[in-house]
Amino acid sequence: MPIDFANELNPSQLEAVMHQGSPALVIAGAGSGKTRTIVYRLARLVQDGVPPENILLLTFTRKAAQEMLLRAGSILGRNLSGTSGGTFHSFAYGVLRRNGRTLGFETGFTLMDRADSENVVKEVKDNLKLGKGDRSYPKKNTLLDMITKSRNKERSIDAIVESEAYHLSAYAEDFQSIAGEYTRFKQSHALMDYDDLLFRFEELLRSDPSLLEELRARYQHIMVDEYQDTNKVQARLVRLLSGESGDVVAVGDDAQSIYAFRGADVANILDFPKIFKDAKLIRLERNYRSTQAILNLTNHILAGAHTKFDKTLVSDRDTGRLPRIVHPLSDQTQAKQVVEEVIKLAKKYPLHDIAVLFRAGYQSYPLEVALSRVGIRYQKYGGLRFHEAAHIKDVLAYLRLTHNPADMVAWRRVFAPIKGIGPKTADRIAKARLTADGKYIAKAMKRFPALRELFDHLDGLRNCSRPGQALERINMFYQPILAELYPDDYPKRQTGLDQLSQIATNYTSIDDFLADLTLDGDQEEEKRKEHALVLSTVHSSKGLEWSAVLIIDLVEDRFPSKRALARPEDMDEERRLLYVACTRAKDSLTMFVPATIFNRFNAVSEPATPSPFIAELPGDCAEMWRETYASGLRQETQHAGTHASGVNGNALPAEPSDTLSPGPATGTPKLGICRHKIFGQGKIIAQIPPNKYRVNFPGFGLKVIVADYLELL
Repeated sequence: MPIDFANELNPSQLEAVMHQGSPALVIAGAGSGKTRTIVYRLARLVQDGVPPENILLLTFTRKAAQEMLLRAGSILGRNLSGTSGGTFHSFAYGVLRRNGRTLGFETGFTLMDRADSENVVKEVKDNLKLGKGDRSYPKKNTLLDMITKSRNKERSIDAIVESEAYHLSAYAEDFQSIAGEYTRFKQSHALMDYDDLLFRFEELLRSDPSLLEELRARYQHIMVDEYQDTNKVQARLVRLLSGESGDVVAVGDDAQSIYAFRGADVANILDFPKIFKDAKLIRLERNYRSTQAILNLTNHILAGAHTKFDKTLVSDRDTGRLPRIVHPLSDQTQAKQVVEEVIKLAKKYPLHDIAVLFRAGYQSYPLEVALSRVGIRYQKYGGLRFHEAAHIKDVLAYLRLTHNPADMVAWRRVFAPIKGIGPKTADRIAKARLTADGKYIAKAMKRFPALRELFDHLDGLRNCSRPGQALERINMFYQPILAELYPDDYPKRQTGLDQLSQIATNYTSIDDFLADLTLDGDQEEEKRKEHALVLSTVHSSKGLEWSAVLIIDLVEDRFPSKRALARPEDMDEERRLLYVACTRAKDSLTMFVPATIFNRFNAVSEPATPSPFIAELPGDCAEMWRETYASGLRQETQHAGTHASGVNGNALPAEPSDTLSPGPATGTPKLGICRHKIFGQGKIIAQIPPNKYRVNFPGFGLKVIVADYLELL
């Protein structure tokens, strides 16, 4: 019996499913039934007589392709065997295996996995005699990361190092040498890595016109899922395979393009109508996940983007309760407020149906401690759990020895950075220290001179009664060790240590501090998944949903990240990240904007600027709550947004001169780049009427400048 598509789909989905005769771009808003649309289009093509072998379905995971083909087959009541469905890489691999001779692979080639590639990079580095004797030399996985990022983003390695790994700039020339030799090694040994599959496939298609025509003749109907996540070469492959006017349907959402760090290029989806002539643009705007109140807020967030496809998500559900924007007094009290909110929500939803989202993995550390203290189980996606991170374990080992000098595990950890001391030697030295074996200790210090400094440091720690005081001394001692042990990413790890110091300021007892950090225990992973709160970075949350979502640290330098403040395109991606975070919520959305952020370097809390994405929200899309000095929450009479949120998260006086104006979407002068005589070029973040701007100057940070002293570029 033929499928009644009109009865199964909403009008926009039906338009996408039935479209034919020209390329089409389906902009599928969050929760709008993207997968359902692709599945029914597959079914419609086959029902209309298209042989399955003439269909090519490209996705980003093999599992996604298999599920779509199975669902389409179930709808049709027949198997879709013969359909080519899978990832870009798997499709490229199949074609390259059959046609490798064209590229000089006379007897075929071997595909390397990640571990193989890392080992080859190490061999190449060793053959070039680079990094010999340098303990801080980047590890093989970092070397491969630099090469892979350079290829996928199609930027020079110098540019990648400058923008993403400046602390490794001393090795930039080495990276280039290794990359060149790595390429030669692969070619001479008939090897390919995953990146090669795409670039060599493109090379094959361009060098063999007859093969290209053969593929175009076979795959007359092409569908691409998650088009916003394609990189430059993947977009070129789609164009090559389909031609400029072929039957290609790309499905995705520019507002969910959040993987630029992997090489994804949002321009691919934004420029689709320019690249494919006469392309039909279809918008899926009916959302089946969230309440309308949540969508009203996300629509406002998207409105401020500089480059986007206009769309307005409309819910298929009731309006629901307004989202809440909570202003804790500080990032230190934020964890307490989140825990209290989770406890309330847990009366209505199971724990695994509640999620706390954050921009970076380290931001959940204070919350992890607070959750452990009250016995709430959690599972974390994106970034290591706090107590599992190696550098956190390193620092805590020093602290543990002030509490328990017989802690052999801690002794091994603090001895490990000293060259020549392995576990057995570490045990002997520790035992000699505990048994007052001065003779052995003297002998060991002569053999390992660094021991004296370590012992002096540990002795000094015994005079510290508070964990915060002890951690200050530990951080000073550990700083050069951190850079040596983890040369590839020590700036990122330092941020985690800063969070540890911040947490410690809430404790007066080292014993209590250590206990709270280790009370989590070892529950079984399966039980965690069923009965545990979800903590997740926003990137790891994409594609998931929960009844209740809480988002933390919505202040400048944290969300958006500090690095994003300088470039409009990076700010747009941060905006999309927040949109993704908010649209994970089905029923309840709570956003936390701490008024102050603790600065461990001067041991004080400093005023924080609310995220510009929060500051620009109109007053009617969310409730605003503030933490009182009595530790409770009080609802403000005005709603959250530009009319009720001050620069530091405090209630504003009536004068309009202190009100942060919204971005270009709400009618103020367009924000952009400016120049200052002293600070140089900067990015205007917000206008402060009547005549001031908040500007981010690279190297100087955020400044409020009178307009007369700025040259607008």
